[in-house]
Order: sequence, then C-alpha cells, then structure tokens
Amino acid sequence: MTTLFFKKIITLLLEFEATMVLRKYKPKIVAITGSVGKTSTKDAIYNVLASVFFVRKSAKSFNSEIGIPLTILGVENGWRNPITWAQNLLSGLVLILFPSHYPKWLVLEVGADRPKDIKKITKWLKPDIVVLTRLGEVPVHVEFFDSPEEVVKEKGYLVKALHDSGTLIYNGDDKNCVALRHSFGGRAISYGFNTDNAIIASHDSIFFEEEKKRKIPGGMIFKVDHKGTSIPVKIPGVLGHQHIYPTLAAIAVGISQNLPLLPIAQNVASGTPASGRMRLLFGINETVIIDDTYNSSPVALHEALATLAKLEVTGRKIAVLGDMMELGKYSTEEHRNAGKYASEVCDLLITVGIRAHLIEAGALKKRIGKRKIAHFEDAISAGEYLKTILKVGDVILVKGSQSMRMERVVEALMQHPKEKEKLLVRQEEEWLKR
Repeated sequence: MTTLFFKKIITLLLEFEATMVLRKYKPKIVAITGSVGKTSTKDAIYNVLASVFFVRKSAKSFNSEIGIPLTILGVENGWRNPITWAQNLLSGLVLILFPSHYPKWLVLEVGADRPKDIKKITKWLKPDIVVLTRLGEVPVHVEFFDSPEEVVKEKGYLVKALHDSGTLIYNGDDKNCVALRHSFGGRAISYGFNTDNAIIASHDSIFFEEEKKRKIPGGMIFKVDHKGTSIPVKIPGVLGHQHIYPTLAAIAVGISQNLPLLPIAQNVASGTPASGRMRLLFGINETVIIDDTYNSSPVALHEALATLAKLEVTGRKIAVLGDMMELGKYSTEEHRNAGKYASEVCDLLITVGIRAHLIEAGALKKRIGKRKIAHFEDAISAGEYLKTILKVGDVILVKGSQSMRMERVVEALMQHPKEKEKLLVRQEEEWLKR
C-alpha cells in the first residue's frame, strides 16, 4: 500500500512538472503508439529529425504515465530509490524556474497496458504528429481489455489529442490503423507495402555478407517510392518487415517537415539497431542469432517466424520461443497457432515457459517429430541445452515476452558475452536482480 501511494504521488508530481515544461518551452511533439514496433519507429524518427533539429527521444521504452514525463524532464528512472526521485523532481523544478537549452522536438512512445492509460495521458499531452505503427488482430496487453476493439479504441485517444493543424502518420496496411485514420479530419500520410499508400515499400530482400567464406545475413534492403521518386534503402544489422515499417514511418515524418527524400533515407538507418528487436548477433560455433527478445505478441511472432522462413541457411533453422503474456482468453489459441506455424518453418523448436507447452502442442498437431521439439521451464535451462547442440551454420531465432527473460538464452549463445550490456535488453541492475 505504501509503495502504491508513493508511486501515485510521484506520478502526479512528474506529470505536473512535465506539463509546465511543455507550456514553457513549447517543443514539437511526435507521439508514437501501436502494438508492434513503437521503439524501432521512435529510433528511426529520431535519426531523421536529429539530422536537422535538436531532438530528444524516449529512453529505452519509456512509454507509460511515468516514462513519458521522465523523457520530457530528461531524467532517469528512480526505480525504488527515493533520493533519485527527489533529484528528478528538483531537476524538473529547475527547468520550470530557469531558462534552459531545451529540445525543439520530442519523440515519445505512448503505450497502453490497461484501459484509460492513453486517455489519461492525453489530458495533458497534445502531440503535433501522431504515428500509428501496427495494431494487429490480437494486440499485446489485450488481457486487460474487454476485446481487441477496446485496445484499438484506447490507441485512438492519441489521434483525438492531435492538434487540428497536426499530422497523422499511419500504417496503411493495417485495417485498424486505417479505421483510426477516418476519425481524424486533418492531414494524414499513409505508409506500407500496398500501392495505395502515400509512401510505398517494395522489392524487399535480405542482403548477405561473407564471413569465413560463409554467407551470413547482414540486414534488409528495399525500395521506397513517393510521388514518382524512387530510392533504395539499406538497413544493416536487423531483419524483417518489423524494421521496414518503422523506416517508412520515419520517412513520412521527414516528408511532413518538408525534408528531402534522399537525405531522409540516408539518415533513417544511420543509428545503432535497437537491442532485442530482430537484431543480428554472432553466436558460438559460427552460428547467427536473431535476437528478438524485447517482447512478444502474436503478430510480432508471426512476422519473426516469416523472416526465419525466408532465410537461406547452411545449417538448421532453430526457433526458441517463450510464453506470450497478457493475451487473456486468446492465449491458448494464439500459442497453438504459433506452434503450427513454427512447425512449418523450423528444423528444431525449443519452447520455454508454462504457456509455451501450447506452442509445443500446436507444433505436434502439425505432426512435427517429437525429436525436433524440446521444452524447458526457464530461459537459462534452454540456453545451457542449446550450447551443447549448436552446429556451424545454424540460425537461431529467440523470442518471448519480457517476463520470460529470453535474453538469457542469447547471453548463453552469443560469441562475445562480455558485450552483453551493450547488445542485449534488460541489462540494468534492477532487471538483473529479478
């Protein structure tokens, strides 16, 4: 009870200070929401805008009622340290009372874990640009909503908060994003693979690099078309449509600010790939790891497996899949569906967690041999097992919800574990204690 009271007080104070800071400095605000790809989209947009403007973006995945004010104030998460929280509030007060060199743009993630999360935030946050990434048929966190439609409705509050002169940038390939576009009467820019979008991606493929006389995946390459202009875009170090869509969204933001298309495309892929989001890493025994351990949802898992399916490999395709959390009544069906699809893609399937037994069941229903499936209760055990069986040329996809800590599998298999703090998700001291 004391902890909850303390959190509520801190949240109210942070929101007040953040509101005052926004009123004083009046930065332009890009707010990003969706069920998939918010962080990658945020990073891509930052790369585009930072080439021209003074920009601040959300640290890591600061997208909550506490995380958004922390970004606006430019301070760190205090976790359970009251001294740090006091310092944060003091820093906010200094911003309000004294002049400061404050960013001209803020690029913010806005998430919704539960009903009214976004509705509450939009009482004081009024964005200039809203970006809708992808919602999917069964969004993450749906467990806490009455239906997937309620999740979409919650995301829609951000669209309603747009200034009349603002711009809506949305995934034109996602029917739920298109539906939300119809609720906004102002300027809108669509992006996607469908040819009726304003910004269109096509001819996407995986490019390969040579390492010790072996071809290994190096990233994505594709073409972008806008108003008759066509340019190639190359994104190194990551795989999947999960990274093409964020790039398109960032290009749309740049175009909305009248920036030239070619420099936008050059800047959009200039940053370091985000950890745990389809990032390519070297593994032990001359293997390749696709590290997608930040989180998991049905639509994101399907995309990850679809990417694995497209890869040309000299060894085996291995999927290490952990529980997908917060799916509520959809959990059983979605885990089984994941197993059915994985059985069509993988040479070996490793499942981790209680719910992941259903992934195993779904795979077995497709008559994949039992010898091609192994189950473990935790990520550490799965990692130790994989260390004993990996062969040269194997490609390993690792994915699961945050609480499954699937980055521990990657840590066990990565070629340079001493670089884990730089390469992996959840390496902060508070996470490592859990």
